[in-house]
Amino acid sequence: MIAIGQAAPDFTLQDQAGSPLRLSGCQGSPIVLYFYPKDDTPGCTKEACAFRDAFAEYRKRGARILGVSPDDPKSHAKFVEKYELPFTLLADPDHQVCEAYGVWKEKNMYGRKSMGVERTTLVIDGQGVIRAVFPRVKVDGHSEAVLKALDELG
Repeated sequence: MIAIGQAAPDFTLQDQAGSPLRLSGCQGSPIVLYFYPKDDTPGCTKEACAFRDAFAEYRKRGARILGVSPDDPKSHAKFVEKYELPFTLLADPDHQVCEAYGVWKEKNMYGRKSMGVERTTLVIDGQGVIRAVFPRVKVDGHSEAVLKALDELG
């Protein structure tokens, strides 16, 4: 698992339009990097909509929101359009980035084990250093906690 104070591992992934986005190319402003299991599922939709509803507050803080899941760009595009998400979603179909960030884990659901994304959010400062980590995110109240972490960046 990545840790507070370390440089965020760099990566390049396709966004919902199929264009490449490199994390290090976003330096200069804070980044909210959130990992989620699947587009258009109840918890993931609730989380994305909470970030959407508070988007003006993130903008005020100069922060950029990037969501990452194993879904492909086409799935992300539908999810963005359906819920009018004003931020970028990134496709990690081979879960290399999820693995690099330590969020690709064994999950146990109804007694069945499978591999998947453990809902996790990171706040990265403008120099690319991880300043906050929210593991095993509970969606209710999460966006507010992330905004508070951004405020603490100064």
